[in-house]
This record gives sequence, structure tokens and C-alpha cells, in this order.
Amino acid sequence: MKRLILCADDYALAPGVSRAIRELVAAGRLNATSVMTPGPDLAAEAEALLAAAPPGFQIGLHVTLTGGLTPLAAPDLPAFWPSIAPLMAAAFLRRLDRAAVAAEIGAQFGAFRSALGRAPDFVDGHQHAHLLPGIRDLVLDAAKRHAPYAWVRQCRGPHGAGQGLKGRIIAGLSGGLARAAAARGIATNPAFSGAYDFARAGTFPAIFRGFLPALPDGSLVMVHPGHVDAALKRVDPVHEPRERELAYLAGDAFPQDLAAAGFSLGLRAINTP
Repeated sequence: MKRLILCADDYALAPGVSRAIRELVAAGRLNATSVMTPGPDLAAEAEALLAAAPPGFQIGLHVTLTGGLTPLAAPDLPAFWPSIAPLMAAAFLRRLDRAAVAAEIGAQFGAFRSALGRAPDFVDGHQHAHLLPGIRDLVLDAAKRHAPYAWVRQCRGPHGAGQGLKGRIIAGLSGGLARAAAARGIATNPAFSGAYDFARAGTFPAIFRGFLPALPDGSLVMVHPGHVDAALKRVDPVHEPRERELAYLAGDAFPQDLAAAGFSLGLRAINTP
């Protein structure tokens, strides 16, 4: 069977998200998660994750430049950027404060190592900010410096990145990241899927099945499971889909759908491209 990397994004965003991810890890329903280092209670959440994760489970850095969380490099600010839109505008208009972005990325790599005791196995970005021009080079250079054996998420697959406008945008942006990563000798995942319109979360089982056809061995699918709590509601206005994803991933249909598509979630040795 082909091996799928099923990655739950946003670990440490809120206690309910972290708890849901650990539950799925314990049940063998995930083989990767990416950690938001500016999240609250990072040290405690990291300790709990390390206790739950089996050997070969991949833990990545979810570079966070949006989403209302306090930045590590300038903790006196209320938020680095409140949403993805201002960041995209600054990136495409070449108005980024690159020194500030680089400092924040470096601080997040440092926080990851402090909390988890090692470099990340892979690197991706919250709301896919790591794909943006002017940011992707900073992320790749930081990965090369702080995590030389890590791979970096690209977001293209046989059918794009999943569904909808978001999927088309991140698939298009991934070409630049993939080329820049290759020039630096940094590995990327062979294919990706997982984007969809959260308004359709009620049909998530069918949506997930649609992610899988034609994906090659070693592909990555992102998911966003979580228990909704007050902390999550403060930082994410779209939270109901997390409960729906969690219910499917924890249920009986998920492993059946995975096997029917010819995939397994086998673990692999850490840091092997």
C-alpha cells in the first residue's frame, strides 16, 4: 500500500485542538502534526505531545505569521498580522518588513527546539503563509540553518491542492517554493491535498475521499481536527469544521476509506527525506 502523511495542523493553537490531536495520535489515526509555537502553554502542550507520539511520528513547525497570536520576536505587539489578507498584500506589493519576518521565523524555530528538544521534522505555514513571495525564501533559509534535515511542505497535487479558490491559489504559489527549495537542496513532499470550503464541512467524509485519488506514495493531506473551546473561539472564527473532521477521523469509516484508496499511515524514521 502507498504511505500517506496525514498531518493535523495547528497543534498548540488552543487546548481543545491539542487534545483532539493527541487523541487521534493515540488511536493511530495521524502520523504527523505541526506545532504553532506562539500558542499558549507551548511547553506543557509540547510535553504532552512528546508523551503521546510513537517513534517515527513526525512533528513539524507551523510557521505562524497570521491568526491573532502574539509574535515571539516582538511579544509586546497584540498580533503580528491579524489575518492572511494584509500579509498577502504586503508580500505581493513588496512591502514586507523582511527583517521583522525573518526575526519572527527564527524565534519560532528557537521556541520549537526549546519546547521539544530538537529541530522540527518538517516545516509548513499557518494559512500557507510560507508559500508567499518574500516569505518563502526566509522560511527556507531558516529551515536550512535551524533544521537541515527537515522537509518543507509544498501544496500541489495531481488535482491541485484540494478544492475551491484557496486550493487553486496555494497550488499556484507552490511552484515558486518548490523551485527555491530544490535550489537549496531541501526536500519537499511529492504531492499534497486537503484544501476545501469549510462551509461544506458537513460532508467532510466525502470530501476527504476526494482528496485521495491519484496521490502518489508519500503524499501529504492536511486536516484540522479539534474540540471547540473558549480559547479556540477567541483566535479562530471558523471552528465547527474542526469537530466534524475529528468525528470522521476518529470513526470507523476513516480507516476503511483509507484502505479502499490504497493508503496506510505507516510511520517512518525521523528526518529521512
